Amino acid sequence: MADTAATQADERLAKTSKLTLLMRRPELGALLGAVVIYVMFASFDTTGVFTTLAGTARWTDVAAGVGIVAVPVALLMIAGEFDLSSGVMVGTSGLLAGLLMSEYGLNAWVAIVITMAFAACIGLINGWLVMLTGLPSFIVTLAMFFSLRGINLGVTKAITDTVRVAGVDKAAGYDSAAAFFASTFWSPYDFQLKVLWWLAITVAATFVLTRTKFGNWIYAVGGDANAARNTGVPVRRTKITMFVCTSTASALVGIIALLRLRSMQAGQGIGEEFTFIIAAVVGGCLLTGGFGSAIGAAIGASIIGMAFIGIAYAQWNTDWTWLFLGVILFIAVLVNTYIGRRAQGARK
Repeated sequence: MADTAATQADERLAKTSKLTLLMRRPELGALLGAVVIYVMFASFDTTGVFTTLAGTARWTDVAAGVGIVAVPVALLMIAGEFDLSSGVMVGTSGLLAGLLMSEYGLNAWVAIVITMAFAACIGLINGWLVMLTGLPSFIVTLAMFFSLRGINLGVTKAITDTVRVAGVDKAAGYDSAAAFFASTFWSPYDFQLKVLWWLAITVAATFVLTRTKFGNWIYAVGGDANAARNTGVPVRRTKITMFVCTSTASALVGIIALLRLRSMQAGQGIGEEFTFIIAAVVGGCLLTGGFGSAIGAAIGASIIGMAFIGIAYAQWNTDWTWLFLGVILFIAVLVNTYIGRRAQGARK
C-alpha cells in the first residue's frame, strides 16, 4: 500500500516535458500553418512583392481588419458562445457614424462616441437575450444579424435615398479622427494604422486571458457553465461582457473603414462574421468552448490576410479564395480537436 501511494505521488509530481506543454498550446497548429502558407505563397509569388515590406503591408492590412474582431470573437467562443451579428455590425456602425456626420452635421468625434455606445448596447442586448431566454447564441445573434441588415438598408435609403453614405470628410473633426483611426505609418510602405490597433487588442486580450481573474472566468464558463456558477463565477456577467466587446470591436472596424473610404455601403460587412469565426477556429478555438487563445486568433487572421493577398500575387483565380479558406478551416478543426483532447486528457 505504501509503495502504491508513493508511486501515485510520484506520478502527480512528475514534470511535464516542454514538448508536451508546447503540444497543448491552442495556437500551435495555427503557427505551423502560417509558416507553411507564407512559404507557399512566397514560392508561388509571380510579382516578387509578397515577401517585401510593401507586400507585408498589403496582407497585414487585410489581416488587421479581420483580427480586430476575430480576437474578441475568439474570447467569446472560449466562453462558449457565438456572435453571427459581428459582420453586419461593421456596416451598421459605419453607416450610423456616417449618417451622424454627413446628414446631421455632428462632429466626427461625437459621432464616433455615439456609435461605439450604440454598438455596446447591441452587444448588451445580444448577451442579455442569450442569458434570459436560454436559446443558443447562434439563433439569437442570427436574428440580430437579419434585424440589423434590414435596418441598414431601410434607414439608409429612407434618409439618403440611396444605399450609401458619403461626404463624411466634410464633417468637423474628420481630419483628426481619420489620423487617429485610419492613417498610415512607415512610409513609403504605408502600413495601415489599424495594424497597431490589431496588435494592441491582441496584447490586451492575451493579458486578460492569462493574467487576470476575468480570463479564468472566460475559460471556466466555456468549459462548464454550471460548474463555474457553482464555484462563484459570474457566468451571466462574463458572457454578456464578451458580447459587448465583440460588438464594439466590430464598430471599431466599421469606423476605420468609414474614415478611410469616406463612405459606407449598406451591405458592407455582411458575411464577414464567418471570416472572423474562421480566424478564431484556425487559431485554436474549439467550437465547444473552453479552449483557445487570443494569439491564435491573431495568427488565424494573418493566415487569412496572406491567403487573400497571396492568391492575387500568385495570379491565381481569386474565386478559389473561399475554397482555400474552407479547406484551411476543415484542417484546423481536426487539428484543434486533437490538441484540445490531448490538453483535456492531460488535465484529468
